[in-house]
Amino acid sequence: MSGELSLSVRSSPSFAASPSVADARDEVDHHAESTPLRREDESSRGASSVGVKLRRRWQRRRQQLGLGKWRVGDTWALEPGTRWVREWNRVYLLACAAGLMVDPLFLYAVSLSGPLMCVFLDGWLAAAVTVLRCMVDAMHAWNLVTQLRVARGATAAAAAARRRRGIADEEQAAADQADADAARSVPAYARSKKGMALDFFVILPVMQVVVWVAMPAMIRAGSTTAVMTVLLVTFLLEYLPKIYHSVSFLRRTQNQSGHIFGTIWWGIVLNLMAYFVAAHAVGACWYLLGVQRATKCLKEQCVLSGPPGCASGPVACAAPLYYGAASSVSVGGDRLAWANDTIARSVCLHSGDRYQYGAYKWTVMLVANPSRLEKMLLPIFWGLMTLSTFGNLESTTEWVEIVFNILTITGGLILVTMLIGNIKVFLNATTSKKQAMQTRLRSLEWWMKRKNLPMGFRQRVRQFERQRWAATRGVDESQIVRDLPEALRRDIKYHLCLDLVRQVPLFLHMDELVLENMCDRVKALIYPKGETIVREGDPVQRMLFIVRGHLQCSQELRNGATSRCTLGPGNFTGDELLSWCLRRPFTERLPASSSTLVTMESTEVFGLEAADVKYVTQHFRYTFTNEKVRRSARYYSPGWRTWAAVAVQLAWRRYRHRKTLTSLSFIRPRRPLSRCSSLGEEKLRLYTAILSSPKPNQDEDF
Repeated sequence: MSGELSLSVRSSPSFAASPSVADARDEVDHHAESTPLRREDESSRGASSVGVKLRRRWQRRRQQLGLGKWRVGDTWALEPGTRWVREWNRVYLLACAAGLMVDPLFLYAVSLSGPLMCVFLDGWLAAAVTVLRCMVDAMHAWNLVTQLRVARGATAAAAAARRRRGIADEEQAAADQADADAARSVPAYARSKKGMALDFFVILPVMQVVVWVAMPAMIRAGSTTAVMTVLLVTFLLEYLPKIYHSVSFLRRTQNQSGHIFGTIWWGIVLNLMAYFVAAHAVGACWYLLGVQRATKCLKEQCVLSGPPGCASGPVACAAPLYYGAASSVSVGGDRLAWANDTIARSVCLHSGDRYQYGAYKWTVMLVANPSRLEKMLLPIFWGLMTLSTFGNLESTTEWVEIVFNILTITGGLILVTMLIGNIKVFLNATTSKKQAMQTRLRSLEWWMKRKNLPMGFRQRVRQFERQRWAATRGVDESQIVRDLPEALRRDIKYHLCLDLVRQVPLFLHMDELVLENMCDRVKALIYPKGETIVREGDPVQRMLFIVRGHLQCSQELRNGATSRCTLGPGNFTGDELLSWCLRRPFTERLPASSSTLVTMESTEVFGLEAADVKYVTQHFRYTFTNEKVRRSARYYSPGWRTWAAVAVQLAWRRYRHRKTLTSLSFIRPRRPLSRCSSLGEEKLRLYTAILSSPKPNQDEDF
């Protein structure tokens, strides 16, 4: 019989569908009571409640996706704080960085022709940069529309909250409060005229108009040096507000969500990206000023040794825009004579030693270089070098060059200081917890070695520390919550634990006050794989509510057989404490565990200590004496499940035995079955087996 009673029962609601017979109905009546049978009116109310819950769940899902729940007139509104809006903010931040990288490329469109020694605009480069700029402007325009939709969604949320203020439903009131909080979380920037004006300003095609309209006209008129001044001033007037716009958007995103990408390494990448953008912009300005200095040199040489018409016709190519090399254009007359002037070429374009280039000395290698890639890479290198070294610049007495050098050195000092400081903070935040973990592991290793612990114990300690680090990343959540004020701590723990506590079927029939007190007292616990939580016969110290992972619950029967079941998320153990707390008269001795619990994998649970269970059951005794709570506790209790499984199994075997005896008429005994000695022995054996499986304690209260 011992071998026949070895069971392996899966803990799941499907146990409610186990077969039962008339002879076993009394023994498993508690299982039948737990079946969710309702009267016809209760069924209709339940269906209505399920419909309301499904509708609200669908609304919450739409809010998470950013689809909104607004009705007529608000179909295009976006709810603030949704996942789609957060993801778009991240994409738009990268688009702002791309825009700051694209705008300086317009300055490289100005070039000097080496063979002809004239100024022209690179048409292909200007066209490519214009296309990139239009793509970035499209992102800015879409962000402007998104901000309007978010502001409209916030307004609709506030209006919906005002309309439903009189509703008494608690969940509806909570949803209204969430809508109002979301409306208040929308920054004033999204609803202000100043913010919208700045968003609109960064879209204006100012640089495109200057490059394609103003600059060709000025070059055609002979204003070769003034055209670069106009381009530089226009670039600064548009670029500086864009920097302010990007930084403001970055700060707003950080203030709303507390982070941008959620990882420290992304913070380091953003800081390096900002430093690289600054070097790129400074290098482009340096290149344009170098081209202007080379053009000034050519004009001076043209006046001194050029053809007679050079003074009236400054150094400018015949056509301001060239889609290719300017040297391929045939010229004649004065321009051909000017192109053959070797003195001007050697002074202005071959070397920077024969003319006062100052800080633009290296640009001599670039102004007449036909390679666009080299024109861009060398200024970026110069910008990185200048911003990092804070000096080593040769300057002339020209005030524009002096101001440019001062601003470059000052900006480099500020940027490098901020970059080093931010990276140090990020790296310290990344490595400090790991260093603390390594220090703790070294202390544990020293302690285990000093105490001569066996290798098995040492391996279990190491495994536990690794799994705890993987789950918490060195953050002591209990300490963080413990240091907060009592009311704030209770609200935070209620918010964090309520959804997980409601996953436990035992708590479905409890009111909010009981759940709030339980959430305030539960503790998050982590058990590694293969850990024995409690042994059969040990005092039950706490109730465990499984959140993640599985436990193996084994119970030794009196005849030597073993009963096993698997507990997963939503199940609980330690129900002996409920009977212990509700028993009258009350005894201080903790109840003994009826089973052994072993983790099958790394398991996360919520633990409720015996003292906390006693507190909750004493102060809210009316809840635990409720018939629904009692049925749920019996239905999901491993002890009651094991006993019911044994009872049903033995009843089924007894039923099969009787059917076999009654169906075989040729061996039917002459005496009645009730008087058959073999049947009496069978009854005695079956009831002995039932009694050998311990039935859970059941007192008058529970």
